[in-house]
Amino acid sequence: MRKKIAVLGAGSWGSILANLLDENGHSVRLWSYSPAQVTELNEQHTNERYVPDFKYSETLTAYSDLAQAIDGADVILFVVPTKAIREVAQQVTAVLAKTHQQPIIVHASKGLEQETHKRLSQVLAEEIPAELRQAIVVLSGPSHAEEVARHDITLITAASANESAAELVQQLFMNDYFRIYTNTDVVGVELGAALKNIIALGAGALHGLGYGDDAKAALMTRGLAEISRLGVALGAEPLTFIGLSGVGDLIVTATSVHSRNWRAGNELGAGQDLKTVIDTMGMVIEGIPSTKAAYELAQQQNIEMPITEAIYDVLYKSADIKEVIPQLMQREGKPEIQ
Repeated sequence: MRKKIAVLGAGSWGSILANLLDENGHSVRLWSYSPAQVTELNEQHTNERYVPDFKYSETLTAYSDLAQAIDGADVILFVVPTKAIREVAQQVTAVLAKTHQQPIIVHASKGLEQETHKRLSQVLAEEIPAELRQAIVVLSGPSHAEEVARHDITLITAASANESAAELVQQLFMNDYFRIYTNTDVVGVELGAALKNIIALGAGALHGLGYGDDAKAALMTRGLAEISRLGVALGAEPLTFIGLSGVGDLIVTATSVHSRNWRAGNELGAGQDLKTVIDTMGMVIEGIPSTKAAYELAQQQNIEMPITEAIYDVLYKSADIKEVIPQLMQREGKPEIQ
């Protein structure tokens, strides 16, 4: 079942997923907005800024021209930062309208659009008309590009209202180190993917402040409770949050040094100011804008999310990170299960 697949976004995750699909025998075109990055990938078969010391398949071809990259594609996989999803989708639509293709649209990005608070599949559905696509599928779960690159065992979820499309995506990616499960709860999968980045910031901050495993376990557990509360209020299935795209992704993002959100939180906890953290990270820290979107959503839905609110206060109101923790701890006592 060899398919022609366009991967949009040549950061760490996008480029490694493209390489995986190439290894699986598909015809893969990797698009980047950076001509210099395209040249490096095609001539050196490296992507040193994002995945150092890794050699990409020599049959993987990179493009800086979007129309060339998606020409004739059966599947278009978006792996661009959340803030770029809408703009890139508009460009894709302009091409598809001329070529009359109807690909499956997949995204593997994790976040919520600022201002609108929309999930990324909603943004894609708005910008790519139904007559120009077969279905929209979300790819999410506990995964780091660095580990997939070395063929470590990884399990994630393909979610779609169109079960046949999710099953096709499952078949495209599956191999002996990368396993995909399907799910129909797109709302839960996307919210789990976006909101766990907030808790990862907090977990990193606890580490930077010198707290131990008890504190980190407490934060992750109560963080998952917050994610589930907001998710269910927005229409998600509760069980999704104890699956791969929920607790699975939360564990890996809130405990791993590979996680840029954990690293950003760790630096904040160690005393670094936010601007410096952002400037030195070199990659998008999705948890920062996701915190703002989640905080605003919780206010709109009247959902209690004290951890998210505390992190919002640190990021957007310059609250002292050392002061918000005792404030959280001294809140009125509550039942664990509500």
